[in-house]
Amino acid sequence: MADNKREKLSGMFREFLDQESVVDQPTSLAAYECDGLSAYRQLPLLVVLPETIKQVQQVVTLCHEHSIPIVSRGAGTSLSGGALPHQDGIVLSLAKMNRILNIDQLSRTAVVEPGVRNLAVSEAVQHLGLYYAPDPSSQIACSIGGNVAENAGGVHCLKYGLTVHNILGVKLILPNGELVILDQQSLQSQGYDLLALIIGSEGMLGVVVEVTLKLLPIPECARVVMGIFDDVEKAGNSVADIIAKGIIPAGIELMDNPAIRAAEDFVKAGYPTEAEAILICELDGTEEEVEAQITRVEAVMKAAGADETRLARDEAERLLFWSGRKAAFPAVGRISPDYYCIDGTIPRKTLGVVLNEIRRLSEEYKLPVANVFHAGDGNLHPLILYDANNEGELEKTEELGSKILQLCIAQGGTITGEHGVGVEKIGEMCVQFSELERNQFHAIRDSFDSNGIMNPGKGIPTLARCAEFNSMHVHHGELPFPELERF
Repeated sequence: MADNKREKLSGMFREFLDQESVVDQPTSLAAYECDGLSAYRQLPLLVVLPETIKQVQQVVTLCHEHSIPIVSRGAGTSLSGGALPHQDGIVLSLAKMNRILNIDQLSRTAVVEPGVRNLAVSEAVQHLGLYYAPDPSSQIACSIGGNVAENAGGVHCLKYGLTVHNILGVKLILPNGELVILDQQSLQSQGYDLLALIIGSEGMLGVVVEVTLKLLPIPECARVVMGIFDDVEKAGNSVADIIAKGIIPAGIELMDNPAIRAAEDFVKAGYPTEAEAILICELDGTEEEVEAQITRVEAVMKAAGADETRLARDEAERLLFWSGRKAAFPAVGRISPDYYCIDGTIPRKTLGVVLNEIRRLSEEYKLPVANVFHAGDGNLHPLILYDANNEGELEKTEELGSKILQLCIAQGGTITGEHGVGVEKIGEMCVQFSELERNQFHAIRDSFDSNGIMNPGKGIPTLARCAEFNSMHVHHGELPFPELERF
């Protein structure tokens, strides 16, 4: 039955797409069975790779007419299962739409197609003294369209914001195939801010086919201070101390000992492998501003309990310090058969408490956890190390991951900072949001996609899904961790 449907659909799509732009052989479809969250896998019915806006409109219109589920896909680097295929639907890959269409130095903007790599934007405008600020760790590979879908951040999002703060407009194909332009470039824009609604909507409201990006001047000076700590809680507390002093670093990242050792073994970044935690704090601006801030940051770190601070000697060492943090995920992948990356956000002042509780949970579940944090904005990325070949270990890992996310909620945080909900965190949505709030999410989604074909089964749980999750994970209507103070 599926083969007959696949053959029929392939013929329909090949009426306006070339042979190579329709993937329908099972061996080739396997390349699209998952995104970066490889714990979940599903073959799509077929994959299409349009090259123009018109072709995307034709694909979406055809799917709308025949009620065929659509899962949009960028580079496949997302970590929440947001690009997990639907078994009865298509994957709409935007990989071929990878052109930078316009760069305007005067207005500091770039217009790009969704398949353009994040890093490629900064590379294209570097000679103009400009760059694109959001820089996920996967920036060498991840695409702008995927960044928009997940509202990606990166190590510099504390000072320069997430994707939502750096996008000025998009062209969007609605689920019925119509093209709309959402533009907030004017400070006097009227009406609802639909652009902000689209950013982070995980492909559930339409297909982004063009993006206008805000570019920033490359700072005159950027220096990195590394704080070395013998205690993770001291390192976590110093983050809030730095910002309380009125200092807003370009980025401030925390790594604990397991992450330090893995990264150092992989990258040789000069990290102290005996340290319990390090803070990597980047300061940028004019030479005078940066020099003054370096002195203040080093003083705050030492007052918070840092054993030592190290200042990157030059640009090469600054990049080397960052290279270990950027490579933390693949570094951990070298020491464990599998790892499960969590993405939650907490108030900065609770970093120390949460780090200690994660360590306790790690011991309870007998699963190692390496922690790397966008510490400045409280975005956690605990990496749970496990072996999927051991029976029941994936399920135990998922349970530990859920406990960490519920810990974030208990501390006044949220279940995702930049990776999205996808299929991974759909259960925890039942904990963070009330039934009334979830119904409102469904109403918004239905107003765009009444047929329910855009990335179905993702992001927003049904009532039945929540009842099942709560019966398994939340007891007597109470969150775990009753002994922790609520914020």
